[in-house]
Amino acid sequence: MSAGDTQPTLPLPDWEHTEAPRRRRWPWLVALGVVIVLLVVAWFAAEAIARQLVVSVVREQVQSQLELPADQQIDVELPGAVIPQLIRGTVDEITIASDDVAVGGFAGDVTVTAQGVPIRGGSMSGATATVTLGEEQLRALLSTIEGFPSGTVEIEAPGVSMTMDLQLFGVSIPVGASLIPSAVDGDIVLTPTSLRLGGAEVDAEAVRDQFGAVADTVLRDWTVCIAQYLPAGATLTDVSVEGDTLVARFDIDGNITTDPALRAEGSCD
Repeated sequence: MSAGDTQPTLPLPDWEHTEAPRRRRWPWLVALGVVIVLLVVAWFAAEAIARQLVVSVVREQVQSQLELPADQQIDVELPGAVIPQLIRGTVDEITIASDDVAVGGFAGDVTVTAQGVPIRGGSMSGATATVTLGEEQLRALLSTIEGFPSGTVEIEAPGVSMTMDLQLFGVSIPVGASLIPSAVDGDIVLTPTSLRLGGAEVDAEAVRDQFGAVADTVLRDWTVCIAQYLPAGATLTDVSVEGDTLVARFDIDGNITTDPALRAEGSCD
């Protein structure tokens, strides 16, 4: 055996089981997560700024157009994300609400909801409004009706009540009436449904038999024209008593944003 044959035999490398060095991927994942978080934060920050800007502009316009006091509370709600709506150029929906808004000779709590409001001009899709009147506010409105005893009015669901003094042989006799409100041709109409005489309910014929033609003062429908207090583009569609308030609902023509005639004050002609 030669000298070379005395060298120990070395095992061959196990190539099949040798693992390649692992690449560390977690730093990239962390970096990506940080970027995503920053983008989300930036989005919400921009969204908050955009929402605040739109709300501020709307409040200023409402305050200016309605000549409201500087300290008037005006609530503005914008559903959904604002930035996509601004990019499209149309606000999907906006609700504006304020209490004790002066309308002509009375005041009411007003809520307006508009859809498809264009930012750069044009007609909106449409809008609705509600005007809610408490008892004192309703009395102020009904005081505009000649001969109506507005000071005696009380809200008693499902209608309102009032009391009138009828004269019989020189004696003043109070007659109470329950009235149901309705919307007729854009006006509020109060229709008697029952009468009270001496604390007891009586029918219309009994009152006519006792007071004659004088009874028609109580038994008539009372019409309240409110068109003179509103833009021509707003139409009364419904009125009802809800709890201790009277609620009037209106449809608003979407072209009111572009047609001056629809923004002009209506009339009772």
